[in-house]
Amino acid sequence: MTSFKHHFPTAAILLTGIAGVLAVLFAWQLPPFGSTEIRTDNAYLRGNVTTLSPQVSGYVTRVRVQDFQQVEEGDILVELDDRTARQSLAQAQSSLAAAKARLASNAQSIRSAEAVLQSRKAALGSAEATLDKARANAQRQAKLKEKGFISTSESEDSTLSLRQAETALIAAQSNVAVAREDVEALKINIDLLNAQLASAKASVELARINLEHCIVRAPHKGRLGQIGVKPGQYVSAGTSLMSLVAPETWVIANINEGELADLRVDQPVSFTVDALHHQRFHGHVAQISPATASEYSVLGNSTATGNFTKIAQRLPVKIEIDPDQPDRDRLAPGMSVVLHAPRLASR
Repeated sequence: MTSFKHHFPTAAILLTGIAGVLAVLFAWQLPPFGSTEIRTDNAYLRGNVTTLSPQVSGYVTRVRVQDFQQVEEGDILVELDDRTARQSLAQAQSSLAAAKARLASNAQSIRSAEAVLQSRKAALGSAEATLDKARANAQRQAKLKEKGFISTSESEDSTLSLRQAETALIAAQSNVAVAREDVEALKINIDLLNAQLASAKASVELARINLEHCIVRAPHKGRLGQIGVKPGQYVSAGTSLMSLVAPETWVIANINEGELADLRVDQPVSFTVDALHHQRFHGHVAQISPATASEYSVLGNSTATGNFTKIAQRLPVKIEIDPDQPDRDRLAPGMSVVLHAPRLASR
């Protein structure tokens, strides 16, 4: 009895130590204990959060929304002073009208020049006919002079008429050439005027786009974050005005590399949300990252040193949330979740 009392404290301490070790092994799911599921609290809800900014600079004239408001695609959020943009559009439209007028005027000039060319071609034909007549008359007068039927003065008159007809023909040919060059010059000008017209149209379109950019609209359906702009504030292009959170959410869980062998794409999983009193939701594995999280870090994981300590890596896994679940609309990007995935071996 005395011996039992002497060894009782030692046995109690030993049993307590064994119980503590077993508790730690059980808590960490280490051998001889094991878990039938993959579990990690290194998981968060993610979503598309878009930062909205103006594409032009100006003074804010009106803010149409409030913090955390639900909006639809195309809703007007912020309006900027558009007076300068409207004047730019009016100026561009005026330049476009002038370009169209120049092109129309050039077309009219081409028609007039072509009419002049046809008139001068007709004059050339007349000069050619006159020359043929004068040449025939000079030949006839020369034969009559040889026979003594006409005087020398009459023969000289016919020769003079021939020279005049030849000169008139040369002048008519020159006039036709000049008229043809005028037509070609006006036709060449068409390309320049068309280029000016295209530039004027582009300026109008650019001015219209800048005018449209004076209104900031919701690019898609969602809920707004906090509004960071007030009426009367001057904002530059690219200034952050507010954020828009899309309704779609998903889970990114960082899984220990030692457990990836028990995960497959389309595998059903569940997760609990800390912010909703650990309410459970269901989903499935959508994608598994092609690289570990450390590979995406700015500072690479170098192992070129002499002292090397192996560290278990984690791979991000995307979990798509099943539709039509209670309180699914309360899930928000950034919330912490705990992932539960049944191991393939235990399914």
